[in-house]
Amino acid sequence: MLTRLSYFARETVISLRRNLLMTVAGVLTVAVSLSLFGGILLLSKWVDHGTEQIKNGVRLEIFMNVDATQSQIDDIRSALEKDRDVKSFKFISKQDAFTEAKQLFRGNPDLVRNLDANSLPTSFRVAPISAELTDTVKNQYNVKPGVDVAQTPDAALHGILSATNTARLIFLGLAGVLLASSLFLIVNTIRLATFARRREIEVMKLVGASNWFVRVPFMAEGLVEGLMGAVLAVGVVVSLKVFGFDQWFKGASTHNLFSTFFVTTGDDLRVAGIVVILGIFIGMLGSAIGLRRFLRT
Repeated sequence: MLTRLSYFARETVISLRRNLLMTVAGVLTVAVSLSLFGGILLLSKWVDHGTEQIKNGVRLEIFMNVDATQSQIDDIRSALEKDRDVKSFKFISKQDAFTEAKQLFRGNPDLVRNLDANSLPTSFRVAPISAELTDTVKNQYNVKPGVDVAQTPDAALHGILSATNTARLIFLGLAGVLLASSLFLIVNTIRLATFARRREIEVMKLVGASNWFVRVPFMAEGLVEGLMGAVLAVGVVVSLKVFGFDQWFKGASTHNLFSTFFVTTGDDLRVAGIVVILGIFIGMLGSAIGLRRFLRT
């Protein structure tokens, strides 16, 4: 048994080294395609968590006029405290709004440079006791003195969902094309390996070697290519979580409407597992297609 395993391992390494350029191309293509696929899965989880939190929390925001008087602000606060349709609310001062603006527009320093706290309105972030009462509360406070507008996050959520859905389709399409390309490269690598060793294979079969004995080194070659590409992709997925999604809203104010968007470590591990399984599957499928002439009994 150990002799067979040693033979299979040796032949796999020899085959990988013999077609080194094709092997590297296959591994990198698998890695890029699985990285795109894993990134899309993480993006989906990020959006799903964030929208769920928003749906279960903040429903609308009441923006006061920039020049609203303290008396008008106090009247709205008092009305919210007494309103039976309101579960909770949070007051956002001008300084809080300015802090949020700096966080949201940190990628555009010129825009932030022209802002100051006094030019921004105060607001109340409100959670009704049920989602069905959102429009009722919004309409009620839209006509209050000193109120500029009461808005729900529906439009913002719709924009985010629309953008992410479009991104999903584009990147899933790219990932599909790259996965097909990686499968093609693995198939060609296996075919080149079998063609280079066709005489040896014929001799092995003449002396009684079974089809499985002939196939195993080549299947292991495809498995190694797929697994190596998957491992590289897992590194990219983990980096996206740690240096991408975890950083986007790091340090954001708790008042930030979209600070609830997040990706958990569990999500990252599940996506990494899917990527590894898919990489192994691609490698095995490529080997099976490349070896189909030797699968016949």
